[in-house]
Formats: sequence, structure tokens, C-alpha cells
Amino acid sequence: MGHITLWAKWLLCLTLEATQQLELLWACLDSGFFYVINHGISQEFMDEVFYQSKSFFDLPVSEKMKVLRNKKHRGYTPLFNQSLDPGNQIHGDYKEGFVIGIEVPENDPDIEKPLYGPNVWPPSDILPGWRETMEKYHREALEVTKAISRIIALALNLEVDFFDRQEMLGKPIATLRLLHYEGSVSDPMKGIYGAGAHSDFGLITLLATDDVYGLQICKDKDAKPQKWEFVAPLKGAFIVNLGDMLERWSNCIFRSTLHRVLGNGQERYSIAYFVQPSHDCLVECLPTCQSQENPPKFPPIKCETYILQRYKDTYAVLESYEK
Repeated sequence: MGHITLWAKWLLCLTLEATQQLELLWACLDSGFFYVINHGISQEFMDEVFYQSKSFFDLPVSEKMKVLRNKKHRGYTPLFNQSLDPGNQIHGDYKEGFVIGIEVPENDPDIEKPLYGPNVWPPSDILPGWRETMEKYHREALEVTKAISRIIALALNLEVDFFDRQEMLGKPIATLRLLHYEGSVSDPMKGIYGAGAHSDFGLITLLATDDVYGLQICKDKDAKPQKWEFVAPLKGAFIVNLGDMLERWSNCIFRSTLHRVLGNGQERYSIAYFVQPSHDCLVECLPTCQSQENPPKFPPIKCETYILQRYKDTYAVLESYEK
């Protein structure tokens, strides 16, 4: 895995480890969004992942529906399957996706846990090499996330391996999600969005995008009116954002920022990698993030309980596709 360099929104490249920590700390306090370059995943391989992703979404709907998302949240998610901001959306999100978790064999002792299990794969005779490409990307993206988690731990005055321990990221809930925005034009005044305003559920998200603008963030969700700004695509970089779980863990010191996607009439592809700790990990206020003046704001909660509730709040029920 290559040496990681962090970029703030103003694109200042820093290479010294201590300075990286300071820069990341500022980004996490300011917005919870930053770029990562020199992460060790080659541009050639990233191009292949995007090519394979597009190949799947180019299939007829009838083929894609054969690998519809199952109860383990693996497989195809059709247009409008998720509604990330139901209070402001007239439909669900104008995007389709494909969800891939860590492959779990049938004899694994944790097979009964709700977000573990075998993946759903398109047939290899239709998309040769597709599964192998996605499994390789899943492995490499997890290593990048673990490297970032170590820098975050240092920025929080924790031991470097705090998050990268067996009980946390040793057996994580890590989800690769291929996304395709089909070319609609968003209109916030009418409740039409590529993806509704939301903050991510978990610990860390890696986002790779094509060169089409669409992602926006709002640093102050309580502002009236809210101020939205575009996050520019950056070739070869991951856009990294922190999730609600890390905000909760850090007692709201680190930020999980509201973001959304607006369609401009162009097709857009992105690849999101969401990482949460293991099912049984207890998320409670970090010792370095509390004091008498700043006591814990949230009660402890098990990771599995928290993530399942967030899934329930945003996804369409599978029975709605049974016609």
C-alpha cells in the first residue's frame, strides 16, 4: 500500500506525517470531507473498476433484477430504491446501485448476523471477470480505509491502532456500492434529487467519482437558508467523508457533514466504500473526547443495532418489488 497524502479542500499537498495529522484534524473539525491521493490503488485499476461498473448498469433491467438486493443488503438496488431525505423528496433517489459486502462462506460462524453472508453476483458468462475485479477492489479499499483510520486515531490522541483492532475493523461491516445516476436533472424546489441530503451512517466512506460534477456539501445544516457547495472531482483521488458513527464516537468533535447529489442531465458514475466496525462493537464516547465540561452526548450503542436502524429508515422494503 502506497504512502497516503492528505489534501484539504484548498489542495495543499502535505507529506510529513505530523503535518498530515494536523491537516486531517482541521478537515475533520471543519467539514469531515477531504481528499486522499497516493493511496496505493493504481489509476489503471480504478479505470477497470469503473468500466466494469458501467458494464453492469448497461445490462437490460430484466437482467439486473435477477440479482436484486437480498435481505443481507447485497445485490442490485433499482431506481428510487433509497430515499435519503424523505421529508424533502417526492420520489426516492434518482440512482441505481449494486451492493457488495465482504464475502462470507456458508459455514462461517457469523453467517446468521444480519449484514454478513455471501454476495449476489451477475453470471460470469454475461460479465466475465466482473466478480474478480470487484473482490480485488473491495480488499484494496479496505486497506486504504484502515490506513486512514490510523491517522484519524492519532488525530484524536488515541493509540494508532485504536480503530484497526480485531474487535473493530478486524471483521468489519464493509460495503462497496457501485452507483449510476441515469441523467435526470435535479430540482430541489420540486423535491427531485440524484441523492437526497444526508450524512453517511458509519465510520469512514471512500468515494471515487468520474469527472461529472454532482456532489455537494452543506457545512451548517442548521443554517437558513442552507448553503451548498460543490465538491470537485479530483482525478486519482478518493473523496473521504466521516460518518455519523465517528461523530457519535468523538462526541461531535469530528463532523459528519450533510451532502447530496444533484443531477445536471449527464450520466454520472461513482463508487462508494462504506466502512463500519464489527457487528458487536460497542460505540461509546471516546475517553479523549469527553470531560466534566463536555460529558458524553449519546448513550453507548452496538454497531449492528445502529446500522440496521439507519438501513430501515432509508431503504424500500423488498416486498415492494414482488409483483
